[in-house]
Amino acid sequence: MKIEQQHIDQIRKQFASMQNKEDLLALLNETKTILYAKKTKPFELKSLTYYANPEFSANRYIKFVVKKKSGGERSIHAPVKGLKSILRALNFVLQCIYEPHNAATGFVINKSIVDNAKVHVGNHYVYNLDLKDFFHSFNRNRIKMSFMHEPFNLHSEREPLAFMLASLCTHPLELNGQILHVLPQGSPTSPTITNILCKKLDKRLTGLANRFGAKYTRYADDLSFSSPHNIYKNEDFNKELERIIAEDHIINIRNKKVEIGLQLHINRKKTRLQKSVYRQEVTGLIVNNKVNVNQRYLKQIRMWIYYWEKYGYEKAQQIFIKDYLADKGHLKKRNANLGNVLDGKLEFLKMVKGEDDSTYKTLKNRYDKIIGAISPIKIVLDIWENEGIEKAMEVFTRLKNS
Repeated sequence: MKIEQQHIDQIRKQFASMQNKEDLLALLNETKTILYAKKTKPFELKSLTYYANPEFSANRYIKFVVKKKSGGERSIHAPVKGLKSILRALNFVLQCIYEPHNAATGFVINKSIVDNAKVHVGNHYVYNLDLKDFFHSFNRNRIKMSFMHEPFNLHSEREPLAFMLASLCTHPLELNGQILHVLPQGSPTSPTITNILCKKLDKRLTGLANRFGAKYTRYADDLSFSSPHNIYKNEDFNKELERIIAEDHIINIRNKKVEIGLQLHINRKKTRLQKSVYRQEVTGLIVNNKVNVNQRYLKQIRMWIYYWEKYGYEKAQQIFIKDYLADKGHLKKRNANLGNVLDGKLEFLKMVKGEDDSTYKTLKNRYDKIIGAISPIKIVLDIWENEGIEKAMEVFTRLKNS
């Protein structure tokens, strides 16, 4: 369903009048109906109460580990189906109510990594930083406090709702020998909540960038600066940058500094300064002269389409899966489908280059031609078998409308 301003206004009004968990349940059910534009099974109060109870936290998330290309491991905590559905609705509620800082471009309605990259096009220097253990740096108390203040205003008699929402969105994890209730990486609400909690950080880093004639954006835990001059060896700039990031978890209450979370840290291994004479990237996109994908991305699309044209679908799928697992096997599914991956890559290419771009149109026409030569039902059934019914229905809808 297309989201209209009237839906956003409705959610804001309903949230403002919310007094108890029954009202929260009604809001989430209304939001679910808006999102899916069809009759859906409503959430039940007992489910909402169960998933919000920290004592039952062990049953709410499933932990799995994905290998990093660098050789390390990353722990992902995925909410179980019932909680995931609640958090998706809650995430949209939060996005409707809160407007993040302009520098925040990740997980913001009507913004993408293209918007993030555009800001930095054509500068002589691009400086990328990564924040270490980003999601785990935000604890339940800090999240609760954010819900107690504007624009949520869940204070006084409504404070229990702030705690309930904070409990829904956090999970107990062992960090440095302690069990802390923090944002899990893998939850639908975690990126949106970091945008809420990082508004002060984004404001101060934007001010720092302006002082030194630079531009600044943040996409989740990726910070990017760009400028015509090399300010990144400037001692004043670096000291202020580190101070702002280190003090993000501190607020002033009655003229006293109070810690409300864990300290953010720069990941030194992922800090890069890129000069214009070399390839400059921001969140994976080229920004030297215009926003673009890298040549390897295009080469893969051309290569896999060529295999399909030359050898047919079955043989092309066999070749593709070997290449794909060698490149992405550390984090992708082993049963990836060639047609589905190509479809997704072409959609991304269109978002970056535009639907009128000649390169995109040429590749899309070749793809459509080979897709048209085989039964769409075969493609959908293959995706259903390997990647599940939700992905199969998504591709079926796209094929039907093309």
